[in-house]
Amino acid sequence: MVRERKRSFSCQCFFLLTAKYCWLLTMQKTEAQEHAHSIRLEGDIILGGLFPVHSRGDRGVPCGDLKKEKGIHRLEAMLYAIDQINKDPDLLPNVTLGARVLDTCSRDTYALEQSLTFVQALIEKDASDVRCANGDPPIFAKPDKIVGVIGAAASSVSIMVANILRLFKIPQISYASTAPELSDNTRYDFFSRVVPPDSYQAQAMLDIVTDMGWNFVSTLASEGNYGESGVDAFIQISRESGGVCIAQSLKIPREPKPGEFDKIIQRLLETTNARAVIMFANEDDIRRVLEAAKRMNQTGHFLWVGSDSWGSKIAPVVQQEEVAEGAVTILPKRASIYGFDRYFRSRSLANNRRNVWFAEFWEENFGCKLGSHGKRVGNLKKCTAYSSYMSTQANCNAIAAIKMKGDATVNDEE
Repeated sequence: MVRERKRSFSCQCFFLLTAKYCWLLTMQKTEAQEHAHSIRLEGDIILGGLFPVHSRGDRGVPCGDLKKEKGIHRLEAMLYAIDQINKDPDLLPNVTLGARVLDTCSRDTYALEQSLTFVQALIEKDASDVRCANGDPPIFAKPDKIVGVIGAAASSVSIMVANILRLFKIPQISYASTAPELSDNTRYDFFSRVVPPDSYQAQAMLDIVTDMGWNFVSTLASEGNYGESGVDAFIQISRESGGVCIAQSLKIPREPKPGEFDKIIQRLLETTNARAVIMFANEDDIRRVLEAAKRMNQTGHFLWVGSDSWGSKIAPVVQQEEVAEGAVTILPKRASIYGFDRYFRSRSLANNRRNVWFAEFWEENFGCKLGSHGKRVGNLKKCTAYSSYMSTQANCNAIAAIKMKGDATVNDEE
């Protein structure tokens, strides 16, 4: 017991020292540089937001391509929910909600670095040894005090961030993290979520496999908490119920090497009777698996059963619809919010300057370029169009849950 307490104390000290060290490093960044990669809305109460605006980068680059559905779409849902709360005089009277939204780039270590922004106001700052070039003491902008964090999407990111937020007693509510271990209230006592854990969809996937009469299946998981925990839950439930055998269980490396996905398809083909593949993988890995299957002329061979990371997303199956045809995917029950659909359709470059990534989304969505300062390269047409998206209810649920905690915060301050 004494050893466990010492280990816990040492761990907390490590996180605190790491946070303070990183804060001293980030002090050197200018405010303009910092805000160029985040969204900041002024308010009496500030909520943090973590969204995978970009995918994981390759070859040492932290951030990759823009993620329209998982990133921009969900981010705008949070901004919309905040707008709705601020417009309602009965929800938080005389109090305005603000936000500080960051990009996780779908990478847990990068997200941890970014999330230190949320705890800066709570870290004791000793800058006595820091001096400007002329010898004067520096003047630092007062960091926002974050009362709660919305996010993250990936379970591995939420787990990483939760470990530091709990040290400062900052509540965190995820809209998409489903790893079963996040249900451990002793380890993640300041974490909650508005989606069910993977054990529920693992049971649903087993029911589908059983009803289809498939008794010999393979599993495929992205390396990390989400993929591995999901597959483990499916294997455990299938063993307990009986009737379904696992042919082989494959894992997609966190940093896959060239040709890795072709090798995965080859290994899946080794068990010819196990055409059904249970997938707990992130959408980037799903897309690459389908690309490899198409490249190896295996269209129509595999029977894909995908988890909620696939769900109803378009991105994993674009230009490879034939190889994905017949796939059965899982998605938590949700409802469309008409107000958000109307809000998102009305977004334009002129009225949505608060979203620092919206111009990049505009270029990506319409395959065009915004003048000489656009991010896309090549001889592309000039951007002129409007966009339309479907809505996500989970973000609004997460905001509402934080709002309830915010009521208590306001009462405490009064």
